[in-house]
Amino acid sequence: MAQKIVPCLWFDGAAEEAARFYTSLLPDSRIDKVVRAPTAYQAGEAGAVLVVEFTLAGLHYIALNAGPQARFNDAVSFQIHTEDQAETDRLWEAITADGGTERDCSWCEDRWGLRWQIVPRRLVELMGDPDQARAARAMQAMMTMRKIDIAALEAAVEPA
Repeated sequence: MAQKIVPCLWFDGAAEEAARFYTSLLPDSRIDKVVRAPTAYQAGEAGAVLVVEFTLAGLHYIALNAGPQARFNDAVSFQIHTEDQAETDRLWEAITADGGTERDCSWCEDRWGLRWQIVPRRLVELMGDPDQARAARAMQAMMTMRKIDIAALEAAVEPA
């Protein structure tokens, strides 16, 4: 791996399942290596999956089965910039399925508790509009949404 910093995600026995799910979401994603424990350890038995090295959208990550001591929280999230409503909908539905949860303002949580932001590029453009009134209307509209609705954002920025 040429990447100098590699984020390590801590799981309680679901590292391989989570890495396989994450790599199914985006192009240029794959499982690179699965390392099994050579001996029993605090969070697992000998032969159990210990580490999964994976690439997600071209970036390297490690998923570690280390036990239940640490949980994901709002302090760290993955933000995915989407090109259109179809991509936004696909990712939102995949991440919130099977025990994931919807949150406000483009945020959602997968079934392992990892936080994601599904952010259409159009939202970023509208909120950065040099016309501050348009940008404010975009932000106000976004604040009422869970999954971002691009058409509703565009309608909201137009003067009444």
